[in-house]
Amino acid sequence: MSIQSDRWITRMAKEHGMIEPFESSQVREGVISYGVSSYGYDMRVAPEFKIFTNVLSSIVDPKNFDPKSFVEFEGPVCIVPPNSFALARSVEYFRIPRNVVTITVGKSTYARCGIITNTTPLPAKIYANEGIAQVLFFKGEEEPEVSYKDKKGKYQGQQGVTLPRM
Repeated sequence: MSIQSDRWITRMAKEHGMIEPFESSQVREGVISYGVSSYGYDMRVAPEFKIFTNVLSSIVDPKNFDPKSFVEFEGPVCIVPPNSFALARSVEYFRIPRNVVTITVGKSTYARCGIITNTTPLPAKIYANEGIAQVLFFKGEEEPEVSYKDKKGKYQGQQGVTLPRM
């Protein structure tokens, strides 16, 4: 299994619609960068957020997630409260080939602010339509017998901000 380069990412995006919309170069001026990079793609966060609020003293339970624990927000900047988190979606839609697995890592700009899964004890700003994370593409030597799509993964083809599902 090997990591794929900017050439492969660009070819797959242009010829197979792997990433839409696709930015063929790194956009950096005045924004947290996004677009294709040497060995990955820096995706943007859309201006739609679900911000966790613990007003109800909820327990975060992946088997029984209470949607009332979230406040919906749309806007150019999302303020994530201290020791909390927000769910969001990417601007880009990804169509991952059957023989490829991706790993998504946080952008170093946000990590330097203590925002990984927002471990900072301070309020944190997230800028919509700017880079939020880098997607790395690893191509397998052969196709898997059963893919995520074959299993009808519960997050397959999701649209919008999606809460945990059972």
